[in-house]
Amino acid sequence: MAAARCVPVELGFAEPAPAWRLRSEQFPSKVGGRPAWLGAAGLPGPGALACARCGRPLAFLLQVYAPLPGRADAFHRSLFLFCCREPPCCAGLRVFRNQLPRKNEFYSYEPPSDSPPLETEESVCLQLKSGAHLCRVCGCLGPKTCSRCHQAHYCSKDHQMLDWRLGHKQACTQDHLDHTVPDHNFLFPEFEIVIETEDEVIPDIEEKEDAPQIIGSMGDALDEELDSMAKHESREDNIFQKFKTQIAPDPEQILRYGRDTEPIWISGENIPQEKDIPDCPCGAKRIFEFQVMPQLLNHLQADRLGRSVDWGILAVFTCAESCSLGAGYTEEFVWKQDVTDTP
Repeated sequence: MAAARCVPVELGFAEPAPAWRLRSEQFPSKVGGRPAWLGAAGLPGPGALACARCGRPLAFLLQVYAPLPGRADAFHRSLFLFCCREPPCCAGLRVFRNQLPRKNEFYSYEPPSDSPPLETEESVCLQLKSGAHLCRVCGCLGPKTCSRCHQAHYCSKDHQMLDWRLGHKQACTQDHLDHTVPDHNFLFPEFEIVIETEDEVIPDIEEKEDAPQIIGSMGDALDEELDSMAKHESREDNIFQKFKTQIAPDPEQILRYGRDTEPIWISGENIPQEKDIPDCPCGAKRIFEFQVMPQLLNHLQADRLGRSVDWGILAVFTCAESCSLGAGYTEEFVWKQDVTDTP
């Protein structure tokens, strides 16, 4: 049997792309590298981008370009997701939203060109049009400067020390700082997220019957406990089977986007209730917008001895009104579900 889905979602796939396609003026959806910031003012500061558990700087994971049709104030709109990639923590997650009208101080009113720019230089731009300086290591806001050369900017002491060890110690005395930034082994590999619409018809899975009643001389209490366990295992298996069936036609998907739809969960455990999703500070409810799939982990090259970044899915919930709380970046909410989570 087959059932039609009411609202098809958009699927994201990781594809290599030339560097110019991943710059801010192209309004990309992308994985890894440095953030291609949308608005050049009001960026989240080092405090907002520090892991709540270990305190170290978060790494940029991905961004999704998600404008809202019919909303003049969200003609351009992007969501930025960050995670902690430092063992043994690898637990912190934060997501930010930024939106701009079509007429703004940072970008042309006309759509960006589909042709590569004439210049061939691929040096990293570490200063935005607003004048804000970015960290040489992670590409986030860099309010700290090297006390010797006053040219290199950093988000934190951690990244200043890392850059010092990997070359700035030798370059610090030069008159002009080299804009060819070394590989600090902190950024994730960079890919474009290519979007396709999911097929609207997917096969249903057959619901398994509940396990039969346990009969015998074990007693009613044990009988009920075993029956409860059997039903739990059956429900868990159904949810996982539904997840596998849903993604089977497009197994390489790394992202599912469907604002105000429902995520597909990978496990029956740790599914949030409405009370678990905090309202936006503006007072509006938050609704589901997109989820990051476990397939993305195959692209991140993040495996290390000991603990590494890992998830079943990451579900991002955003303000239902997509409010404009100032001109900067508004924090939204992300829920992490592991493959085999426990209550």
